[in-house]
Amino acid sequence: MKKIAVFGKPGSGKSTMSKALALATGIPLYQLDSILYEPSGKLVPRERFDKTHEKILSGETWIIDGFGPIDSFHQRLDAADTLVYIDLPYLTSYWFVTKRFLKGLVVKPEGWPDGSSVLKGTLESYKVLRLCPKFWNDDFVSRLQERANTKEVIVIRTVSELNEFARQNVK
Repeated sequence: MKKIAVFGKPGSGKSTMSKALALATGIPLYQLDSILYEPSGKLVPRERFDKTHEKILSGETWIIDGFGPIDSFHQRLDAADTLVYIDLPYLTSYWFVTKRFLKGLVVKPEGWPDGSSVLKGTLESYKVLRLCPKFWNDDFVSRLQERANTKEVIVIRTVSELNEFARQNVK
């Protein structure tokens, strides 16, 4: 694992997993929300995002967690040697988003852009979760599995599998 794309629904544990992987492997971590948003919470200009994203993808090693613009997502899927799709049940994701919000009242959530409102982000996460079945579905998983011929594809579907993946890869 040298180029790792970690992705999934909001509240799936992407940032926590990615940070642990980065600490264990020494591979630099790029949390997409920190690249997509200004410290004020406003989106960065698309041209600046694209330049930053392309520079990261051209590196020898990286971990990128998040989704971002769809074309950049597909670029990451193509460039990565390891794809980690965290596909927890929706109720679990809703609970993790809620838990992140409650914890965020005291401390900034993992991978959260500086200066961004935790309340606004939480409401946006709930909105995105409602729309997720249109994208994160069996058809997506089938297309993802087609990439297994040329790269490692890991699909994590339960909290137990997430914990086991962490145990195996984060030492």
